[in-house]
Amino acid sequence: MRVALFVTCLADTLFPEVGKATVQLLERLGHQVEFPQAQTCCGQMHVNTGYLRDALPLVRNHAAVFGGYEAIVVPSGSCAGSVRHQHAMVARRYGEDDLARRAEDVASRTFELSEFLTDVLGLEDVGAYYPHRVTYHPTCHSLRLLRVGDRPLRLLRHVGGLDLVDLPDAEVCCGFGGTFAVKNADVSTAMLADKMRGVLATRAEVCTAGDSSCLMHIGGGLSRLNAGTRTVHLAEILASTRE
Repeated sequence: MRVALFVTCLADTLFPEVGKATVQLLERLGHQVEFPQAQTCCGQMHVNTGYLRDALPLVRNHAAVFGGYEAIVVPSGSCAGSVRHQHAMVARRYGEDDLARRAEDVASRTFELSEFLTDVLGLEDVGAYYPHRVTYHPTCHSLRLLRVGDRPLRLLRHVGGLDLVDLPDAEVCCGFGGTFAVKNADVSTAMLADKMRGVLATRAEVCTAGDSSCLMHIGGGLSRLNAGTRTVHLAEILASTRE
């Protein structure tokens, strides 16, 4: 299968280990992964803040760059959600029906990482080993937009050595929400405090999720508390082995 990695802006600029772990995992499972150099931001932040026309060139570029792949894997529910639910809408808003059709075609082959592993490859045990106490935060876009459900949990339950503990009020937002955290800082901080309280109640060593953005938010709060709990992306856990 010809697989492309859509790495996302945050992984590219701040969390490159997430992209590397995704490639390492997929290659270990026997797939050749390509990284199209011409990929850019998916345009989600433009759309979410009302700058749809500015997102149009990004949608056009994305459709062109990823059009030839059998599958596009994204280590982010947020950005996968943007490709699947925003790109065609943006194109049609400005009368570009051909672009909208190409965007829909790319979207149909775009998968958040846990979706690709479970739904496309039919796997739950990916041969990972991670001997730590871990709790999982289901991010809003993966949970509500992509509806990944328990796919990440099914993968985590098969990781050797991992002690998976339930997160209290897991489905409650962490308070990041992209520009929401900037425009509504006080509310965001209060939501983060609630999320951290839940994480710390689990006594987990690691809080994991499928979105670097939420992990950045939660991890920043935990680091300021010197809590001893760290955040690790799902891809990094699934890429870990005994070796």
